[in-house]
Amino acid sequence: MGIISQGILGGFSGKVGNIIGATWKGISYIRIKPVSVANPRTEGQVNQRNKFSATLAFLQPSLAFLKVGYKFYANKMSAFNAAMSYVIQNAMTGTAPNFTVDYALALVSRGKLEGVLGGDASEATGNVTVTWTDNSANGNARPDDKVMLLVYNATTGDSTIVLDDPATRVDAEIIAAVSSTPGDVLQVYLAFQAADGSMVSDSTRVKAITVA
Repeated sequence: MGIISQGILGGFSGKVGNIIGATWKGISYIRIKPVSVANPRTEGQVNQRNKFSATLAFLQPSLAFLKVGYKFYANKMSAFNAAMSYVIQNAMTGTAPNFTVDYALALVSRGKLEGVLGGDASEATGNVTVTWTDNSANGNARPDDKVMLLVYNATTGDSTIVLDDPATRVDAEIIAAVSSTPGDVLQVYLAFQAADGSMVSDSTRVKAITVA
């Protein structure tokens, strides 16, 4: 029960319906109790939850990569949240309510540096070899642009991240050790970062590899 202590315009304490009265530092105030939404189950809410869950499972193992790949889109949000937003809006597939990430459309890096040209990838004896065409003469590309490699194991949910390898754009090849077993599906992403860190490129999903 609510109590009005000083007339109709005076202090009010307690609860009447969804109206709550209280006092803080001698100041009387009222607020409306929010409607409980602890477990929303509308179709739209379920769909959004499933998109969020699928995207989180994909991106969370690659946090260190995303901090670099999305650092120029971390405006009023973290790089990770910027990546979450992009993938949810641009790289979902499936029929409601069963959504999954479309790995070919997902970007794990976004930027204005010249991107990858002609990428390919293969796996053998625990190593992934990624090749591309040297396009260091194109646009704002430079021979010493650093390679950014991400191999996401879609079967186990683990990621292999390479950010500090000496390989550069002009080398046109990088080899990275990955942990996998036969039957695992590897999603291979490649991007570049300027030598001084001032720019990154959009990533390219180079290839999906099923480990033999």
